[in-house]
Amino acid sequence: MVESDANAKNTNDWLPVTASRNAKWWYSAFHNVTAMVGAGVLGLPYAMSEMGWGPGITILILSWIITLYTLWQMVEMHEMVPGKRFDRYHELGQYAFGEKLGLYIVVPQQLVVEIGVNIVYMVTGGQSLKKFHDTVCPNCKPIRQTYFILIFGCVHLVLSHLPNFNSITAVSVAAAVMSLRVEADVEYTSRASTKTGQTFGFLSALGDVAFAYAGHNVVLEIQATMPSTPGNPSKKPMWKGALIAYAIVGLCYFPVAFVGYKVFGNSVEDNVLISLEKPAWLIAMANLFVVIHVIGSYQVFAMGVFDMVEAFFVKKLKFKPSTLLRFCTRTTYVLVTMILGMAFPFFGGLLGFFGGFAFAPTTYFLPCIMWLAIYKPKRFSFSWCANWICIILGILLMVLAPIGALRQLVLQAKDYKFFS
Repeated sequence: MVESDANAKNTNDWLPVTASRNAKWWYSAFHNVTAMVGAGVLGLPYAMSEMGWGPGITILILSWIITLYTLWQMVEMHEMVPGKRFDRYHELGQYAFGEKLGLYIVVPQQLVVEIGVNIVYMVTGGQSLKKFHDTVCPNCKPIRQTYFILIFGCVHLVLSHLPNFNSITAVSVAAAVMSLRVEADVEYTSRASTKTGQTFGFLSALGDVAFAYAGHNVVLEIQATMPSTPGNPSKKPMWKGALIAYAIVGLCYFPVAFVGYKVFGNSVEDNVLISLEKPAWLIAMANLFVVIHVIGSYQVFAMGVFDMVEAFFVKKLKFKPSTLLRFCTRTTYVLVTMILGMAFPFFGGLLGFFGGFAFAPTTYFLPCIMWLAIYKPKRFSFSWCANWICIILGILLMVLAPIGALRQLVLQAKDYKFFS
């Protein structure tokens, strides 16, 4: 038994999520900002153009409130059992739903989210690198976006071998800066000319908004890096950092969404930075900042996948924890996401599909279901009502958003050639 406990401790000390527990509250802020303020914010003006002013403002603010509430629930549940920490999303799911059912419910959804985010970030990084190149050198020979995704992927072939979450903190400290000016002849009518197009566009936009709130998928893993004692549990610094992160999220999301739509109207691109043309120096800098930020965002989400894959090899398949194992798993993962990003560079459609299909469950309503299952609040109490409202809205989002996004993907792929 002692030997088994020692082996478990050695494994946890090697795995990236639990290798270091010396993080401070500002680590939480950095990692949460990096997890959320990524590619999703660039698609918000486009989502506004699909929804219009009234519904768009309402849905953005409502999503901010709901996801802050569900984030608080996850921070609280991290150490709800005295002497035990739920360091990973699936561990909390196993406690709420049972050993096997919890894995079946949480792990597939979490993997779809994290892998989906990383594919979208490959596309985003490639798009912004291309925009930077084209802006700085407008007379240069055009270069395929595929090659810029390849360059972006090569950066991660190096960074993915950083051992744990705390070692990527420096990468997480990044920001995107934008300045917009109103274009001439801006229109705010619906993007689509038919009722069908308007309906599907609205549904896809819901997924775009959901994609922007992705941090819940790694929040427990971020909290796991913090020290904890009975007198000073990790939820205190974690929540402090998370609140600051959400304030920053609001300061980033709402101005970009509203001003981006105000500036470009229904002609805005699904990545707002692609719409910008002048001044050239500022556009180049904005795209470069996005590249730097998305590098950190990719690593935050990839670290959760690395932890799951490496734990599977060590705990289930009995591989020895080693540098060679880590090199093989991480290199393979980066190459797979890079190739998929090069093959399917549909920024807007991927945002809406992954946002609705995978992010809605893990961000909007799965924490609420676990809260109800574990704490069993009194029927019709505030907690009971709030959680059921979030669950109903989240399920509607999960069902409806992918329908609109799939239509958009089909339209985008109609004339597309692989690796063009």
